[in-house]
Amino acid sequence: MRRSIVASVALAGGVNKSLVPKEKLVSVPGGAWTKDAEVGLVKATGALDLLAAFGLPLPARPTSRRPLVPVTAVGFALLMVGAINVRRRHEGEAKYIAADAALLALAAFVAVGRA
Repeated sequence: MRRSIVASVALAGGVNKSLVPKEKLVSVPGGAWTKDAEVGLVKATGALDLLAAFGLPLPARPTSRRPLVPVTAVGFALLMVGAINVRRRHEGEAKYIAADAALLALAAFVAVGRA
């Protein structure tokens, strides 16, 4: 269940950051940080979100894919550390830090549970 929650949030964020123009993301709740960010950074974080969205739901049974879930979870957790740091620096973004911290915790639980 934790993997599904994190994967769903990552998918939504990845699709938005990858497909929605940066100018529109600025006006979306939680998107003020994109005002000062380069387009490439926004698209790169979107791509990382999409990788997490597709890597987390992988079944843990096949031995060839077994390490992918914890590695993906650690990568997403590191992405959330960066998100928290960016939100601390931008006015009006602090209220989203709790959600990022919750996702960080969930990703850490997934990483530890699948390691």
